[in-house]
Amino acid sequence: QVQLVESGGGLVQPTGSLRLSCAASGLIFSSYAMRWYRQAPGKERELVAAITSAGGSTNYADSVKGRFTISRDNAKNTVYLQMNNLKPEDTAVYYCNAVRGGTYYSDYWGQGTQVTVSS
Repeated sequence: QVQLVESGGGLVQPTGSLRLSCAASGLIFSSYAMRWYRQAPGKERELVAAITSAGGSTNYADSVKGRFTISRDNAKNTVYLQMNNLKPEDTAVYYCNAVRGGTYYSDYWGQGTQVTVSS
């Protein structure tokens, strides 16, 4: 059974930092690209950051470029999202997503972790 478990969310003041983690189990982690999405109340889920299976390439939404960093440790089956200089508009539930394309397409989601940026 595949599980993606996010942690590290919470309440932080503007300009503060948080580090989200997503621990994966039940899958060959190194075969999956990993993504972080977020969904704010009343808004659609949006892609925040992505990293390839080996970690050699990353992509970010324009709204978080220069502030967020995605990374992964394939030995620990974990992907991270370092979030710096947080803004109130970053408030959302953040979701971890694992995806493998090709013949054996697979797509898994975590349960989400709440990030609230407020003074």
